[in-house]
Amino acid sequence: MDDFIAARSQMALSLGFHIIYSCIGMVMPVFMAISHYKWIKTKDPVYKNVTIAWSKGVAIFFATGAVSGTMLSFELGLLWPGFMKHAGPIFGMPFSLEGTAFFIEAIALGFFLYGWNKLNTWFHWFTGVVVGVSGIASGILVVSANSWMNSPSGFDYVDGKYLNINPLKAMFNAAWFSESLHMTIAAFSATGFAVAGIHALMIYRKRNVAFHTKSFKIAIIFGAAAAILQPLSGDISAKGAAKRQPAKLAAMEAYFHTQKYAPLVIGGIPDTAAKKVNYGLEIPGLLSFLVHDNFKTVVNGLDKIPVKDQPPIAVTHYAFQIMVGIGTIMMFIGILYFIALWKKKDWLKQPWFLKLFIIATPSGFIALEAGWTVTEVGRQPWIIQGVMRTSEAVTKMPGIQYTFYLFTFIYFTLSVFVIFLLKRQIQMVPELYDK
Repeated sequence: MDDFIAARSQMALSLGFHIIYSCIGMVMPVFMAISHYKWIKTKDPVYKNVTIAWSKGVAIFFATGAVSGTMLSFELGLLWPGFMKHAGPIFGMPFSLEGTAFFIEAIALGFFLYGWNKLNTWFHWFTGVVVGVSGIASGILVVSANSWMNSPSGFDYVDGKYLNINPLKAMFNAAWFSESLHMTIAAFSATGFAVAGIHALMIYRKRNVAFHTKSFKIAIIFGAAAAILQPLSGDISAKGAAKRQPAKLAAMEAYFHTQKYAPLVIGGIPDTAAKKVNYGLEIPGLLSFLVHDNFKTVVNGLDKIPVKDQPPIAVTHYAFQIMVGIGTIMMFIGILYFIALWKKKDWLKQPWFLKLFIIATPSGFIALEAGWTVTEVGRQPWIIQGVMRTSEAVTKMPGIQYTFYLFTFIYFTLSVFVIFLLKRQIQMVPELYDK
């Protein structure tokens, strides 16, 4: 493993773990605040128990997210000094604001965890709301920085120099809204399905049914609604990618030849040598319609992109297909849930219905990882789209593969501890939260 591949692998590993911790850290406080509000309004002790139990999960993921996020911030400087030298002054604002949101979240979480029976009831609830709002704000601010890499703005690039820097314009770049919307909805979808799946398993096993039923309902309402909305935000993001990153769109679709009535390919195995997709299902004209709202419009293919500027086609295409395929399944499961909630309430207790959500527990996070693969691999070979190549930004220090091995060990160890703590929390429900 050379140092360039080691640096990219280390960043991919760090992002792959951190995105799970951060998404759960964004969404779980919202669930916690909802259950807390339900307890205040109904005085049903089950809702209070759910709130206390979920608050412990929020604390676990806040801690792990803080650790993994801190490691990532150091990695940006240590692994990509060429990038940070030029990009830091331009897109540093969202990172500094994210730090502010993080500290507000930490203070509010402290008030919430230790404020039971000490603070005014509604102020105590408000501190939980602040945790949720701060977490979502942190996620949006980080995605804003990432979207700048896909759609750089807020500076003039003249003779290799970055001039006339405007941090606000950089932060609110052309891609920030679509990417932030898509990422936030994905976080709610993935976390909602994961939390609902765990509680569905406990209902299926007939353990603390009232506790887990209320928990399941809160989580899946958000998860199902987000899964249904996700294709709409995905369409906005794809249209933006077609405009600003045509190479990424072409790689996502394994679309080799520019043409009218551009076909949408479902599945398939890209053959980059023959410039075709084998075993894929082609729907003529649909890609043109999705990109331009017109079946006849020309869509630029990979033949319009110099080979040296093309991203890895197979990886991007497979990741995109996984994301869309799983997202579509989750959308249909979400629709089924709302049908059950409004018209077929007897489904809610049926074993086959609970099994749907048990099986779907990891689906959102698999789609989430696939989506981030599309975002990052699809931008290659650029670290700043059209401005700086990834190979120009990497550190010249040797031995990066050893830090890659070290960070791999740290992240897997951290994940083992998280799984252990969460498993213990679930097992202790009858003892601590639902006596």
